[in-house]
Amino acid sequence: MRHVTRMSLTASIGLMAMFAVDFVDMAFIAMLGNDALAAAVGYAGTLLFFTNSINIGLSIAAGSLTARELGAGRPDLARHYATSVAAIGVLTGLVMPVLVLAWLEQILTLLGAQGEVLRLAMRYVWIILPTMWVMALAMTGMAVLRAHGDARRSMVATLYGGGLNAVLDPLLIFGLGLGLDGAAIASVLARACMLAAAFWPAIRVHRGFMRPGFGQIAGDLRTIRSIAVPAVLTNIATPVGNAIVLREIAQFGTEAVAGMAVIGRLMPVAFSVIFALSGAIGPIIGQNFGAGQFARVRQAFAAGITFTAVYVLLMAAVLFALRAPIADLFSATGETRRLIYLFCGPLALAYFFNGAIFVENASFNNLGRPVYSTWINWGRHTLGTWPLAVLGGYLAGAPGVLAGQAAGGMIFAGLGALLVHRVLRGLTRPAQVDAFAPQNRLHALLGRRGW
Repeated sequence: MRHVTRMSLTASIGLMAMFAVDFVDMAFIAMLGNDALAAAVGYAGTLLFFTNSINIGLSIAAGSLTARELGAGRPDLARHYATSVAAIGVLTGLVMPVLVLAWLEQILTLLGAQGEVLRLAMRYVWIILPTMWVMALAMTGMAVLRAHGDARRSMVATLYGGGLNAVLDPLLIFGLGLGLDGAAIASVLARACMLAAAFWPAIRVHRGFMRPGFGQIAGDLRTIRSIAVPAVLTNIATPVGNAIVLREIAQFGTEAVAGMAVIGRLMPVAFSVIFALSGAIGPIIGQNFGAGQFARVRQAFAAGITFTAVYVLLMAAVLFALRAPIADLFSATGETRRLIYLFCGPLALAYFFNGAIFVENASFNNLGRPVYSTWINWGRHTLGTWPLAVLGGYLAGAPGVLAGQAAGGMIFAGLGALLVHRVLRGLTRPAQVDAFAPQNRLHALLGRRGW
């Protein structure tokens, strides 16, 4: 518990700095007095979350493989895998923006953006999305640092990025009068800062990377794919679920979308420790799994769930006490204020189940069962979101949509707990894992040639 707490709290300081800057971004944008700007950030943020989820999935692969090989006493192989994942991240970060930008208007329209909101959202995405490869390298560097147990330097990288963003935001938004463009430019410069602050110590202090080669990357692709593909699919599920919720919320007007945008910035600030826990507990489980210390693997999982419960309970109480000042900060009225109050009440308590899914997925990814996390996340963000959100919207309007989404989290957190119990009960020495091997149930269901 002490190790889980230290790693989580240390990592969360940097994450909280980043998310706090996004939160302040939204507060500054709200000061401009135009609901369309806040709604545009909400739509753009959903799309950018999708592309960033690919980076998160790749960083999970880097952290999991590096931690496992370090735990097994193979630092050269750990360096090998980290370099290959970084190269794949750069390639993906160059190709994906081209594809998304080519269909940007259609994608944002599908999410529900129209008119002035659509134009503003497109402009915001055009500035930030081309730097996807920068974020891919930064997140891989931070994952490698955590895999080496260097949570402090990983935290410092995010602090530098968040600090630069915080300084540039008011300067560009108000000082130079750039408005929404200023917020986007500040985010781009912050990404570059995080890249430098994460990659330099990963190379110089831990020798976490090596000179890449095409043959090396091709040779590592099978092993990386076994974790990266399910992890990417797992993380893509979250923005898909958010897009479904946003689409349902959009029918209740711009105020409701603006409320969702505020919640989208407030939630990661309040629960950054839980976000950090999912990244911090993975290397702990991975190293002990690689070393064959199965009792410690089980202890780490139990500590993660306990930590989640205690933190969510405390943060829910804080949010409930501050719900009025938070709403006033954004000059929220009508439906926007109603949704903020709902989040700062019962929905904050329901976040325990999201946190439990984070810990379960981190366990699956580091115990050679990444496909389980894919199924849990996709189930939670499709079957556990769409029907319940539609039903909630029909019964209670925009608040009902959010309540339906929370109910789905409860169901799939329980299913994930059953799967984790099964995996922990049957732990054996780790071996090379191919998530698409013939004996795998995913292959049996979908077939090697089918999707």
